[in-house]
Amino acid sequence: MLRVGLTGGIGSGKSTVARALADLGAVVVDADAVAREVVEPGMPALAAIRERFGDPVFGSDGALDRAALGRLVFTDPEALADLEAITHPAIWRRTADLLSQAPADAILVHDMPLIVEKDMGADYHLVVVVGVEEDERRARLVKDRGMSEEDARSRIDAQADDDARRAVADVWVDNNGTPGQLDVEVRRLWAERLEPYNENLLHGIRVRRPDALTLSEPREEWAAEAARLVARIERALGVRAATVEHIGSTSVPGLPAKDVIDIQVGVASLADADAADFVETLARTGFPRVDDITHDNAKDGEEWPKRFHGSADPGRVAHVHVREVGSPGYEWALAFRDWLRSDESARDEYAALKMELLGKGLTPSDYAAAKEPWFDSVHERVLAHAAHSPG
Repeated sequence: MLRVGLTGGIGSGKSTVARALADLGAVVVDADAVAREVVEPGMPALAAIRERFGDPVFGSDGALDRAALGRLVFTDPEALADLEAITHPAIWRRTADLLSQAPADAILVHDMPLIVEKDMGADYHLVVVVGVEEDERRARLVKDRGMSEEDARSRIDAQADDDARRAVADVWVDNNGTPGQLDVEVRRLWAERLEPYNENLLHGIRVRRPDALTLSEPREEWAAEAARLVARIERALGVRAATVEHIGSTSVPGLPAKDVIDIQVGVASLADADAADFVETLARTGFPRVDDITHDNAKDGEEWPKRFHGSADPGRVAHVHVREVGSPGYEWALAFRDWLRSDESARDEYAALKMELLGKGLTPSDYAAAKEPWFDSVHERVLAHAAHSPG
């Protein structure tokens, strides 16, 4: 089951995207609908709200006046915290019930406004953010929801800003255009990423890099993409992973690289990485195991054992290298990365080698093999740098 977190600022059109995904076949759990359900008449949370906030947040019919309650809590952090303490336990219980009812092969979309604010991004295979310029969102709230300018501004200010949303977004859906443009973008997302990703998850298929060798110019977004993968793996594995870090060329600012994110997971023993629960957890998280990759080319004449998992996400090729903490392969991956990060001349030397090999028209496998002599030649320099580095 593919788990998608869908979020966006108030007035962004997130609910429109949720409906479009539901029409395409997704199972949508709407956090706002759940929040309304748990404060319906007769529900325990409603009585607790009346006790805390009094009659002013209730209508003449005895129902909760959500607009009045919103005006109160979004300008008062203490009141908001009290409201959340009342409603969140009930919301999460009901949400868990709904999530558990989804079919095992479903694409499950959790329409959740506060994914960023609640640090929930790592709970999903993908986070989709619907983005609209703040001025436009404010205008929509005034026009479509009848809010005052002041209320609209306070609601927007109470939420995360777009920089924070972009940091967690695997997919940014631009909703500044027309409804037709939004529909096309959502359909493309469904067909090109969500459906294939779900199929790969169900069948344990990893995404492979292209057969043709390509190198990308350095991209600032590699660091953010890696951070999201690291967070998902850390949350999924918990204490079974001693370390989870971004390694490889995409972890070195300013270095051209294949568009592949490499992650190293450090474990106490490879026996832990071979445990069925470890393998299944990574597969469920989006990283199926590749059984025929069991070691690295060593620099000391020996094989450096490891385990290897690949990403099932068609939008992000990623390699997960599982190595024993303190083993030669584990230490060399970190030392090589840190050497390149700190030594500009080494970085330039490696970049020149990459471009030279690219010009020879090699396959990705031949390219990897062709770099081995250079790795061997710099081995002592890498170790010397590591020996003189703090920590």
